[in-house]
Amino acid sequence: FPPVVFPLSCAVQNYSWGKVGLTSEVAKLLASSDPLVQIQPEQPYAELWMGAHPRGDAIIRDNRIPQKTLGQWIADNPACLGVKVKDAFQGRLPFLFKVLSVNTALSIQAHPNKELAEKLHAQLPEHYPDTNHKPEMAIALTPFEGLCGFRPVEEIVSFLQNVPELRTLIGEVAAEQLERSGSDDPRGVSAALRVCFTRLMKSEKKFFVDQLNMLVKRISQEAAEGKDTSGSNGDLLLRLHSQYPGDIGCFTIYFLNLVRLEPGDAMFLGANEPHAYLHGDCVECMACSDNTVRAGLTPKFIDVLTLCEMLNYTPAPSSSKIFPATQSPLDPSVYLYDPPVPDFAIMRIEIPPSIKLYLVSAVDSASILLVIQGTAVGTSTAAASEMTLRRGSVLFISANES
Repeated sequence: FPPVVFPLSCAVQNYSWGKVGLTSEVAKLLASSDPLVQIQPEQPYAELWMGAHPRGDAIIRDNRIPQKTLGQWIADNPACLGVKVKDAFQGRLPFLFKVLSVNTALSIQAHPNKELAEKLHAQLPEHYPDTNHKPEMAIALTPFEGLCGFRPVEEIVSFLQNVPELRTLIGEVAAEQLERSGSDDPRGVSAALRVCFTRLMKSEKKFFVDQLNMLVKRISQEAAEGKDTSGSNGDLLLRLHSQYPGDIGCFTIYFLNLVRLEPGDAMFLGANEPHAYLHGDCVECMACSDNTVRAGLTPKFIDVLTLCEMLNYTPAPSSSKIFPATQSPLDPSVYLYDPPVPDFAIMRIEIPPSIKLYLVSAVDSASILLVIQGTAVGTSTAAASEMTLRRGSVLFISANES
C-alpha cells in the first residue's frame, strides 16, 4: 500500500530579481528545512516551486516510494488527485505553489484567459507555450508591494496634470478625452483609458527615453531640494528607474495602483489584470501555465500590442485589490482564500501554541502543505512513520487524507 502523504524537496529558481542570500525568505525556508544546504550569500534566491512543473518537479523524500518526482508519482497514481480534479484536469496537478522573494521589480504583465491563450499559442508557441489561463494569488509573508489594476480615473488625471512628461507622451487629445470622461459612462471611461495607456506603451523609444530622463532629472532635483514629489509619485519613479533605466515600464506607475500587503493579506490576479510585483516575500499559487504577456520592466520578449488589447481597463481603488480571507466556521485556526477559479484555493492554518494535537482536515483534492513557522511531529492515517515538520518542510497530501 503506497504512502499517500510524503515529504518533498523542492526546486529553487535563482532569477536575478530575487533577494540575495539569507535576506531571502526562500533561502531561509530552504536552510531551515535542510541543514545540509549551503546558502550562497551573493546568490539570488527568487522562487521555491512546490509542485510538478516539468522545469521544477519536486523530488520525493520517502525511500519506500519508487518514483523519484512528484510528477512521476501523480502520473502513476492519478487517483491521489481526487475524482473531481482528476477528471477536470486530465490526471494532472492543476496548480503550482510557490514562495517568492522579490528584491527588484518583476515585469509589467498580464495573463490571458483560456480563449486568448489558445490563440496566442497557435500564433507564437515559442513565447506562449501552452493553451491554459494563469490566474494567480499572492499572500504576503513580509510587507509586500505590487502594482495591480488601473487606478481610479481621478488619480490618473491628477498625474496627467502634475507630470508634463507623461502628458507629452500621451498627447493632448487623449489626455483631454480621459479628463472629460464622466463616471456616469463606465464604457467611455474604459475606452479613454485604453487610448491613453496604449499611446504611452506604443510611444517611440527615443521619444519616451528623452521624456523619462527629463522627468527623472526634475524629480531628483526636487527631492534634493527637499520638495514633496508625491504628486509625481517621485519615490517609486526613482526606484524603478534605478532598477530599469530607460524602461517604458517606469511610466506605468501613473496608471496602475500601488498595492501594499501586510503579512496574511492577499491579492488575486485574474485574467487580463495588469500587474507587477515590486518588493517583498509572498506565497503564490497559480494555475499550471507559462503564458505571460509582458510590456515593460523586463529584458524579456515584450508584446505591447497584445497587452494593450487584452487588458481589463476598469479603474478601481487599490483597497479593492486586497482579496479577503474567510475564517472557517468549523475551525478557527483555518483561513480560506478561495478565488473564483477551479484551479486552486489556499488555506492558512495558524495553530496556537496551547494546542498540542492538531488534525489537518481532509479535503477532496490533493494538496501541498508548507510550514512557515514552528515545529511539529506529523503522522497520517496512511503514513507508517512519523515526519518531523519544521520551518520550510513541504508535504504532499493525497485527496481525502488527514
